[in-house]
Amino acid sequence: MQQDAHILIVDDDERIRTLLQKFLSRHGYWVTPARDAAHARRLLQGLEFDLIVLDVMMPGEDGISLTASLREEISTPILLLTAKAESHERILGLESGADDYLTKPFEPKELVLRINAILRRSPAEAPANEPPKTIQMGDTRYDLTRGELWRGGEIIRLTATESTLMRIFSAAPHTAVSRAKLVEELGRDDGQAQERAVDVQITRLRRKIESDPKNPRYLQTVRGAGYMLSPD
Repeated sequence: MQQDAHILIVDDDERIRTLLQKFLSRHGYWVTPARDAAHARRLLQGLEFDLIVLDVMMPGEDGISLTASLREEISTPILLLTAKAESHERILGLESGADDYLTKPFEPKELVLRINAILRRSPAEAPANEPPKTIQMGDTRYDLTRGELWRGGEIIRLTATESTLMRIFSAAPHTAVSRAKLVEELGRDDGQAQERAVDVQITRLRRKIESDPKNPRYLQTVRGAGYMLSPD
């Protein structure tokens, strides 16, 4: 577990906020609660968080809209809490930039496990004196040392999940990686639903790498084998 990780809990249900704050605090996290999206935005202006736990169904701006908006500004990992019947919203959440989701009702211990998994795959700071190692994909380059994606002089924000995918693919370029292997590496449970969630993350990553995401040149689908990164 990342020591002293600071987590923002965003939920309009005061009972849930209080329960999660107490439970996560007992597990060594530093927790700040927010009652809605507007409250969360105010907190984010003055504080830095290691992870955001965000309820989808809230009055006013919902969790999916907030996730999409935050992804334009920050790369802080986001874990969505969704109602069990809202499978389409889980996909929408991943498409908007969330790193993972957890369906209600859930065991608090499972939330801790999901948080730990996300924090483990968040990119770590690289030593300042380590020379950069990069791979080139057209006008986009990936710095393997720092886990950063660049286009020209502009850095492209990656979520924790996207960073993990880039690390996996760049470790074995021109080699297909199965969807099942990606599910395992991302610390998720087995199952077709999780493989579809990986497909969503691949689609989002292609938008950041490819000039034509619908006809990918660099992050390719290998029929029957999975996905493969083919840099220049």
